[in-house]
Amino acid sequence: MQTAQIPELLLLDFEPATGLGAGLRDLLESLGPFRLELRRPTLSAKGTLVGTTVACQPDLLLAILCPELVREPRTLVASLRREIPEAPIVVVLEQGEPDEIFRLLQTGVQDFLIPPLRPLDVLPRIRRLLEHSRPREASISLLKKKLGLGHLVGESAAFLDVIEKVPLVARCDATILISGETGTGKELVARAIHYLSPRAKKPFIAVNCSAIPLELIENELFGHHSSAYTGATTPRPGLIQEAEGGTLFLDEVDSLPLLAQVKLLRFLQEKEYRPLGAGRMLQAHVRVVAAANSDLERAVEEGRMRQDLYYRLSVIPLLLPALRERREDIPLLAHHFLAKYAREMGQPILVLPSGALQTLLNHSWPGNVRELEHVVQRAVVLSQDQGAITANYVILPRSRRPEALPAVSGFQQAKTRAVAEFEAAYIRDLLLAHRGNISQAAKAAEKNRRAFWELIRKHGIDVQRFRPAPPG
Repeated sequence: MQTAQIPELLLLDFEPATGLGAGLRDLLESLGPFRLELRRPTLSAKGTLVGTTVACQPDLLLAILCPELVREPRTLVASLRREIPEAPIVVVLEQGEPDEIFRLLQTGVQDFLIPPLRPLDVLPRIRRLLEHSRPREASISLLKKKLGLGHLVGESAAFLDVIEKVPLVARCDATILISGETGTGKELVARAIHYLSPRAKKPFIAVNCSAIPLELIENELFGHHSSAYTGATTPRPGLIQEAEGGTLFLDEVDSLPLLAQVKLLRFLQEKEYRPLGAGRMLQAHVRVVAAANSDLERAVEEGRMRQDLYYRLSVIPLLLPALRERREDIPLLAHHFLAKYAREMGQPILVLPSGALQTLLNHSWPGNVRELEHVVQRAVVLSQDQGAITANYVILPRSRRPEALPAVSGFQQAKTRAVAEFEAAYIRDLLLAHRGNISQAAKAAEKNRRAFWELIRKHGIDVQRFRPAPPG
């Protein structure tokens, strides 16, 4: 009988003073079976690695990075790829901000870990990367075409800035929070993340948190055993069990009552749950993607959202722009929906005259892409056998037309806009003064680094613009 090959892991510790390398080595050795080698290399001034030469190629590479390598990881990753071209790379960070994580993923890193390092976080990620370290390129291309980014239509800079991150975050296992107004396509992005990830062949389970009554939330998420309560005659799996190995998408997570938020937080922290009436805890190997329509920072300030849950969900935040912020995509989206519904109705592709298109461009689109889709669908139905869509077929609610909007906003709205403009300008000035160093800018603003980063994300500020270009 042939025995399974024991995976070989190479652990590179560029920051031995933290003790993370020794701690991770001990953890991995206890989880095994792995063949594990710990090295403490250095990166020379020329960008070459000193102290990493190995006799054979490892199956997985873990690298504990110092702050300097986190800020500029490209040289390191390029050096690792020259010496160890095949192995997936997992980086370990003492702490990580979203912009730093995106930069790491852009270099080709597969996943990342942030302390505390626990078996339920570390082991599933390592096993998944070992199983999918050499995926078939043809299958991946087909998957991307059919189930990945094909339904995410747009070419504007605001839209592409988010969508280009989707394949990067899909391959790691961190929790993702997708924010944006109703109708901006949050579930489409969540599905793309799932189908571009190693979990693609496992279930994608979507649940609208606002549609679950408080008294049923625990039962819906965790399930129950028979006789758990009066009327429970047969066991019922919860949504978490249905999503086992795949992705659990929690839409409108901001609508969860505080009691339910406590239960969700415990599940996210421990990666285990107990069905109602069960005598033991069960482990859950699911990836959680959450979505919210409202400003969760304000929800935290108002006491409607637990701060610890917000931080746990927003490890990687994605903010989808409203359609009014990407108006150049309206013609592209309109023709996409025209073709879609013409095919469904067995009609030739209709033409969208300039008058009808101008009507679409002038609308404020409070319902975003979903509203545009419904308007185009209705226009296709009304124009059957006409061969073209005129402006008369583009029916918009009268109260939502631009000319019906008040010329002067109310006091509170004007105040909110003025405060937002001040915040954005103030943060940009600080980042400019401190050459994009978030820690120094946060100290000057007398805010902690996390709170300052949340303000940066809130206003969509690109920190990289304020940092000096790397030499050469």
